[in-house]
This record gives sequence, structure tokens and C-alpha cells, in this order.
Amino acid sequence: MHWQDGEQIRQTLEALFNDILAQRMRDLPVLNPALAVGALGFSRYNADWVGVLITPWFMNLLLLPSAESRWSAQAPGTKFDQAFPYGSFEFVVADERQLGRYAQCSLFSPMFQFADQAAAVAAAESALQALLAVPAPRAISRRDLLRGNLVRP
Repeated sequence: MHWQDGEQIRQTLEALFNDILAQRMRDLPVLNPALAVGALGFSRYNADWVGVLITPWFMNLLLLPSAESRWSAQAPGTKFDQAFPYGSFEFVVADERQLGRYAQCSLFSPMFQFADQAAAVAAAESALQALLAVPAPRAISRRDLLRGNLVRP
């Protein structure tokens, strides 16, 4: 798909994952009923679009490709590392018929630690801000990123 801007991405992801929620995930015990599907923060980062997708069953960093993306020809299930100012993270290539190829990095799954959508959105915004804005003098784990442990040992 050719992405125009973050709003187009948000609308597309929310429509698709609301359909997945209704058709494939309905009545599964992994759903946090206090949460809804939401896509936020999608902007260009190097050759890709990066942002966070929140669902009642996971919160993932997503990469959506542009024409210049190097990983978009890889088969679904393939893993690769993506460097950000905060550090390097492993992504898994995935594919949805209505979306095309994308890559995901799990932040939370399942989502039962979030009391409501506002808490999930706050965590997603904090993770994305730290990922893109904090220069890392050392490798930092995803666990440290999510816990806000940004100080050097």
C-alpha cells in the first residue's frame, strides 16, 4: 500500500483491527474488555512509517513500508532488527490481505495490566516518544524502555 500520512494509516489500521476483533478474536479469553483498537503516532522514520497499535489483546510497535523499505520483500514470519535512537528492536514480518506487508514488535501481550484505554494510550505514547527521542549510549532492552528505566547503570 502507498501511505499518504499518519491519519490514513490510523484509519486503515483501526478499521482492519476492529474487523479482526469482531471476526477472529470475539469471545477469546485474551481480550481486555476495557480496551479498544487504536493506532497512534504514525510518522515517517527513515524509509518506514512507525507507530503503535493498541488492541484489547496486544500493543505492538508497527513498521509500515514505503517504496524504499528494505524488509518489505521478506516472507511473513521473518525477523529483522531495526535501529532507533533508543536502541535496536526485533521485528517480525506479517501480512494481512487488506493491509499488505507490515512488521511488528510486541510491547505488551496480553493487555490485562491496563485498567482503561487512557492507561494503554499513555504507555504507548511514552514508549514511542522514548524510542524515537532518547539517544542510547548502551543497548537497552524493551523491558527497560517500557518501565522507563532510561538511566545508565
